[in-house]
Amino acid sequence: MSRRFLLLVAAGSLWAQQPVPLTLQNAEATAVKNNPDVSAALLNAAAANQVTIETHSAALPSVFGSVTGAGSLTGSRVAAGGLNNPIIYDRLAAGVTVSQLITDFGRTRDLTESSRLRAQAQESSAKATRADVVLQVDNAYFSALRAQTVLTVADETVKARQTVADQVTALANSKLKSGLDVSFANVNLSQAKLLLADAQNAVQSAQADLARAMGLPARQQFQLSDPGTPGAPPTDPGPLVQQSLANRPELASLLADYNGSLKFASAEKELRNPTLSGLATAGGIPAHEAALRGRYAAAGINLNIPIFNGHLFRARQTEAELRAQAAEQNLRSEQNRITRDVTVALLNANNAYQRVGLTAELVAQASQSLDLAKARYDLGLSSIVELSQAQLNKTSAEIAAASAKFDYALQRAVLDFQTGVVR
Repeated sequence: MSRRFLLLVAAGSLWAQQPVPLTLQNAEATAVKNNPDVSAALLNAAAANQVTIETHSAALPSVFGSVTGAGSLTGSRVAAGGLNNPIIYDRLAAGVTVSQLITDFGRTRDLTESSRLRAQAQESSAKATRADVVLQVDNAYFSALRAQTVLTVADETVKARQTVADQVTALANSKLKSGLDVSFANVNLSQAKLLLADAQNAVQSAQADLARAMGLPARQQFQLSDPGTPGAPPTDPGPLVQQSLANRPELASLLADYNGSLKFASAEKELRNPTLSGLATAGGIPAHEAALRGRYAAAGINLNIPIFNGHLFRARQTEAELRAQAAEQNLRSEQNRITRDVTVALLNANNAYQRVGLTAELVAQASQSLDLAKARYDLGLSSIVELSQAQLNKTSAEIAAASAKFDYALQRAVLDFQTGVVR
């Protein structure tokens, strides 16, 4: 029984170590679902929407009920602690009071609109956070694909140089090659093994980075699918800049914040206006002294007119207007930064696209050079140094090609991010 249990545990361990198939779209969706930054941004946006409801509540009726019981000495009056001097009656009463703001000449309306715009800014910030997370995942995903491709190149390099080393050793044993050739071949093989070890470590690090970007445990392993090389990028940044200015959530957030600041400044300006409100109350007194009636009701209106408060309202208005001007400058600064970022991202994408073609040509030339160098070495027309250099050139060209391919894919992802295209 114990042996069977150990076999099941071992089988489960091997199964757990199997790489999980993963596409770029699934990685992005998993990150958006699991990343705490996205969750926090969405919660902040939901909280900001509640602030709008809180602000608007000042324009709605306020209703509350009261139950009051009192007992006193006969003939008791409040003699200290206030200007009034009421008689205290024994009583038990219950009633309802309703208060309603009739008008504050637009202040509450402007405050509500300001809160709504700030909530909209929070929602745009949440979209910006989501875009940042998606870009981080894209970066980690393409880095992991690059590391896997370099690992494949390193493994093939080790196999190729092992073959050459074995051939040179056999020829040296037959007195057809010198010991120097064997030494050069073994040095090349050792360099390839070092490259392989570094590539294996890079793959593990890239997998850990990808898992972290997705919000998953870092020890998971993935079998990544290649999404393919995107097509050629555009060359004119003008339309992309206009698209970015229309779509970037960061810009939408700052624009909503600026408009909210203008509304708040208008609300602060309206502090100097009068406030008209109404109050009504009614109830019954089931137990009371003879001097009181069995029920009561009253209604009234109140007009508050601000006269002087130590320049408080003026200072609040000036502060709000200055903050609105600062928000406008932040908006302009973001527009300029986005214009620059889109232009730079397009230049980087075009450069990366050119490197894909150039490195492909480099691989073809390096492969042809290696074939010629090997043929010359086999015929005894060149030294092992020429063959070693040709091997190194091919390995470097293949690594450069892998890096160029996935660097271009990443630069296209950056360009999509800069133009506000969120998958």
